[in-house]
Order: sequence, then structure tokens, then C-alpha cells
Amino acid sequence: MIRRGLEQFVALTSSQAEQVTGVRPSENGWSILVDVVELERVPATASVMATYRVDLNSEGALLSYERLRRYTRSSTD
Repeated sequence: MIRRGLEQFVALTSSQAEQVTGVRPSENGWSILVDVVELERVPATASVMATYRVDLNSEGALLSYERLRRYTRSSTD
């Protein structure tokens, strides 16, 4: 189910999803956090990454998404 919504998000944004970093139930279904590559650079540690919140309904269909932050791959929290 989450994979379906993630595939819709990737197709819509043309982003390369790196990993799902969070999943939680919401009132309408699921809310997931996805890290994506926004700008590929060489070396890879200089690539620009972003974390998106992706909201899915209970069947896994994409409802909405929002970019929460941008960072370089080499940065840490």
C-alpha cells in the first residue's frame, strides 16, 4: 500500500526516492517521510537531498506532499 503511494509521488515529481525515513497513521490513511535526490552532484556527498512528507489515503493513493527540508547528502542532523 505505501509502495503504491510512493510510486505515485516519484512519477509526479520525477524525483529519485532514496529511502522512507518515517511512517505513521493519520486520520485519512498514512503519512510518510521520504528522502529524495533533488540534484545529483559529483562527488555524491555534494548531492542536494530533500525530505518530503507524503500523505496517502487508506488505500495507498497519493493525497498530498510537501517538502520539509533540503540538505546536502554529507550533512548530518
